[in-house]
Amino acid sequence: MTLMMVATALGWVGAVAGLVAYAMVSRGRWDADSLAFQGTNMLAGVTMLTVAASNGVWPSAAANIAAILIGVHAVTTVLRAKRRKAQGTPTLAIVEDIAQDDRESAAQPAVSHRAYAEAA
Repeated sequence: MTLMMVATALGWVGAVAGLVAYAMVSRGRWDADSLAFQGTNMLAGVTMLTVAASNGVWPSAAANIAAILIGVHAVTTVLRAKRRKAQGTPTLAIVEDIAQDDRESAAQPAVSHRAYAEAA
């Protein structure tokens, strides 16, 4: 009984953490690629995974595992970008974004493309 109470309390912590993260991004206080947002989401996922698994709610457990993995990937990407920036490694930047003109041949599908260059 005590273990179930701890799991339930963790579930509430996770639910509140998830709502805080969503609210902070929605209000523009955090960016979606910020470590605060991703960390809070992963905390929510881990705690809610614990509750779902302890109650045998496997669809929810699987969804939370997916959310955690997405968060891990996002954090890894953010940390790599920060490391590259600190090392002065050039990155790619969009320098031109062109859409095919509508007046061109109707036989050709409209295709857009982007031109990239190394950012200085």
